[in-house]
Amino acid sequence: MKRILLVRTDRVGDVVFITPMIRELRKKYPDAFIATLTRLHTKNIMLNNPHLDLALTDDLSKESFWDVVKELRKYKFNYGLLMMPTERAAYQMFWAGIKTRIGVGHKLYEIITGMRSVSRNNYTPLRHEADYCMDLARKIGVETDDITLEIFLSEKEKAEAAALLEKFGVEQNDLKIMIHTGSLGSAPNWSERKYFNLIQRIFKEFNSDNLKIILTASEMSMDFLRELDKFEEGKIINLSREFDDLRDFIKVIGQADVFMGPSTGPLHISDALGKKTIVIHCHRAMNCPKHQGMINKYSINLEVSEENCKRYCSADQNTCGIENGLGIDEVINAMKKLLKR
Repeated sequence: MKRILLVRTDRVGDVVFITPMIRELRKKYPDAFIATLTRLHTKNIMLNNPHLDLALTDDLSKESFWDVVKELRKYKFNYGLLMMPTERAAYQMFWAGIKTRIGVGHKLYEIITGMRSVSRNNYTPLRHEADYCMDLARKIGVETDDITLEIFLSEKEKAEAAALLEKFGVEQNDLKIMIHTGSLGSAPNWSERKYFNLIQRIFKEFNSDNLKIILTASEMSMDFLRELDKFEEGKIINLSREFDDLRDFIKVIGQADVFMGPSTGPLHISDALGKKTIVIHCHRAMNCPKHQGMINKYSINLEVSEENCKRYCSADQNTCGIENGLGIDEVINAMKKLLKR
């Protein structure tokens, strides 16, 4: 019997990218025991996943290293898949006695621990991050090109999210446009001034009594929030302080008619929930749609053009010109297109 551990202890979006692996491993090995090892808050991504047997966590503290090893030993895993080079996890899987361990690249600690590996070939040709993750599942027999992301909400969770919105005056038949204005530095993004101008345009273009704009980013500044007071009361809902954990946020995203923002974790959650999603992307390889784009058929990826990248970004592309490289008109047109579907 295959007992398979998938390890991804980094960011929210990266953990979402391993959900196709769970599904495809279950299809290939229906009797396998499949578990994940993630950070505590990203474990919330795995809740209700019908293809998963167990979700384990690691707080990445020095003190808990051997506790995690001990926990892994209990389940007698014989396969361990490490999607990104992580020294701590590599040694944990080694000391947990996992016989077949597969990682990415050829780090010294991978060589020392006898880990097998797959190569990303310096991202040439460039593929989606979820597809690179799937390479490790392919290494143990999976054959698929399906990298559709998945997060599962229960009916109870959907009702809880609807009740929260109702508390803020948002009804089920309202047009709910959610905007996540932050990225915590994980992806190129617009300024708050540009998001303010976008909100103005949304109210102008979608002149509807039941339109509600819902804001979710925890890092919104007080100046930005004060500016939003200029709009009609009850039209803009700030939910950024209403989430006790990531699962609460996931439930609320599930209520969106359209979810918009930069290419960061919440947008990948929206993609995995099958929501209509609009994402603004830089043109550089590690942030472009080909590598980090939305996958579901209801989403639109907006990318800075190569011409604008050369015009507005630094020569080494470390300073992104997404502020000028992508316009509000492009987002508005994408919203109109999605709302017609």
